[in-house]
Amino acid sequence: MKNTHRRRHKFPCVWPEPSLNIALIEPEIPPNTGNIARLCAATGTSLHLVGQTGFRLNNPAMRRAGLDYWASVDLHQHLAVEKFMQEIANKRFYLFSTSGSKIYTATSYQPGDYLIFGNESRGLPDDLLALYPDMVLGIPIRTDHVRSLNLATAVAIVLYEALRQIQNPENPHR
Repeated sequence: MKNTHRRRHKFPCVWPEPSLNIALIEPEIPPNTGNIARLCAATGTSLHLVGQTGFRLNNPAMRRAGLDYWASVDLHQHLAVEKFMQEIANKRFYLFSTSGSKIYTATSYQPGDYLIFGNESRGLPDDLLALYPDMVLGIPIRTDHVRSLNLATAVAIVLYEALRQIQNPENPHR
């Protein structure tokens, strides 16, 4: 369905080619996945659901959160984490975790990057984090108040930082 909303101002943006990729490892909460799918549709980002989800893809809450944008989502499903990681082994990727010792803004994102997030209750598997310790990034939070951010919020923060950097390739950290 073509969006009929009339924006008053169209922001200039160079969308990355190839597109960025968001990968969710075994997501559990349907509305989070629906919100992330809508974010991917809005930014031309591919969405990869990896491993077993905690819900069916026709879940009403997930569909509702994604509204009528599902036809615009470049959705890929992967049965197993190990197989997915083998498929992207020669591509650039980053893992996002509360255990990350490097801040998410300290890297230079490029078109085609894979931004990989764990599920809502456990995050990314420890063995995956141990395999790629230099690729683990984190978002600063006040851990005296909360354990982690909402998955959809974390994805949005990182995705828009990557897009911001791609817009300013001469000075991505500005």
